[in-house]
Amino acid sequence: MRRGESDDAKAAAALGAALSRHPWRLAVAAAALALILLSLSMLNGTARGLERRDLILADGSPVTIHRLAAQSAPRPVIVIAHGFAGSRQLMAPFALSLARSGFIALSFDFLGHGRHRAPMTGDITKETGATAALVAQLRSVAAFARTLPGADGRIAFLGHSMASDIIIRAAIEENDVAARSVEATLAVSMFSSAVTAEQPRNLLIIVGGLERFLTEQALIAAALKPEVDEAAEGVTYGAFEAGSARRAAVSRGVDHVGVLYSRDSLAEAVAWARAAFEPGVDHAAALPAARGAPLAVQGPWIIGLLAGLIALAWPLAALLPRAPAPATAPPLGRGARLGLILAPALATPLLLRPVPIDFLPVLVADYLAVHFALYGALSLAVLAWLGRARFRLPSAPALIVATLAITLYGIGALGAAVDGFVTSYWPHPGRLSLIAALALGAGLYAVVEAWASFDAPLWARIGHKLAFLGSLALATALNLEDLFFLIIIFPVLPLFFLVFGLFARWAERATGHPGPSGLANGLVFAWALGCVFPIVAG
Repeated sequence: MRRGESDDAKAAAALGAALSRHPWRLAVAAAALALILLSLSMLNGTARGLERRDLILADGSPVTIHRLAAQSAPRPVIVIAHGFAGSRQLMAPFALSLARSGFIALSFDFLGHGRHRAPMTGDITKETGATAALVAQLRSVAAFARTLPGADGRIAFLGHSMASDIIIRAAIEENDVAARSVEATLAVSMFSSAVTAEQPRNLLIIVGGLERFLTEQALIAAALKPEVDEAAEGVTYGAFEAGSARRAAVSRGVDHVGVLYSRDSLAEAVAWARAAFEPGVDHAAALPAARGAPLAVQGPWIIGLLAGLIALAWPLAALLPRAPAPATAPPLGRGARLGLILAPALATPLLLRPVPIDFLPVLVADYLAVHFALYGALSLAVLAWLGRARFRLPSAPALIVATLAITLYGIGALGAAVDGFVTSYWPHPGRLSLIAALALGAGLYAVVEAWASFDAPLWARIGHKLAFLGSLALATALNLEDLFFLIIIFPVLPLFFLVFGLFARWAERATGHPGPSGLANGLVFAWALGCVFPIVAG
């Protein structure tokens, strides 16, 4: 037997032996793989029959174009824009659904977002700053969209959250140049002060049922029409032929992100586009047909894919090498444990409140890096005071292998799923130095937190995570003007802590050491922040 074949046989035997000692792990691995494959099949099926093209425009904007592969007659183009800290991938359900309905769908990455290499410029709090730059970029992308082969020159805009304001302002500017330049505007989770009684043309506002404040704003915008005294949800006012159609539609049971994946949202968008561009199509009749059409409802299958990958990590963790046992110490008492949990959480935002932090060109991520670092340092100081700071970073070969394996799974396997179906997760070269800087702070926090909670009871492990979230919330409350955008990541942080907390627990049981999971979690978190948060300049 050749050496390579011998090594493969030994690896297979080791894998079989590990799984045979844990038959339930083998069953979970099989079920997780089946769920992953089914979810991938269903997700890829939402693009069946479509032609996709990725390119970078002359202005640097990365774009993705979807259209029917068998399309022959010229068709309108729907230009689709993502929200703050988003990317083209986040808007795929709309792009695929509109393309499958016969439109040409063009989505793109804003300045500083996703794969766009140029930063977002200007003051993000002023209309003459970043807003003006993003409006100009959208108009540049729209000019390109009109020249696409198979485009008939007609165009509509669709945008979510931050982009809802951008598309409205861009549509108004376009319509000031040519009266019917942008035939329809579809604003998802809209907040914009630019809407008037006349502009933009044929405005559809889609909000999630859990976005009560934005629902109120949508109804106010719908009621700006002179003939409307008080607008109602799901009622179309005005006429498409005159460009005066306006509607506030509510997608049932979803929030600010869920609205992007809702069948209600996708059906409303398809029906509105058809009514705006296809003569004789009545919106009231088009909506039931759109609900029954093959829409790209990806949400359940994205959840299935991620759930499968998370479940697969449990049996895979059994394959991690056993590490040298760390030094042990007597368990902490309840009072000492509460001090370890609360002291860094309260002290970190108070100490950082007077400190100006603006050293990285990534919005609020520089503050997060410093918050992580100081929180970790304070936690280490408390551990030292309690006589519990006797730990070592992973240095043994087994610890290094385990750290690399957990990191690669978090960035590679989960990252590929996120990048493919949720949002941009692969950095362009300009982001790598940012990730390295973020890793210093996140890595210190994660390693110290892993060690602090290694032998802790469940209530304390949960308490450590909740205390950090509370610390960030306190920091935001103390400096809302500068840290407002931290609010955006708050819904994501508990999910991150839950998923990677599970990974950490499984890895610790397999390796017998908290170091690999702690360091890996810090690296993965730095990667996520460095990839997702927008790059800014000026």
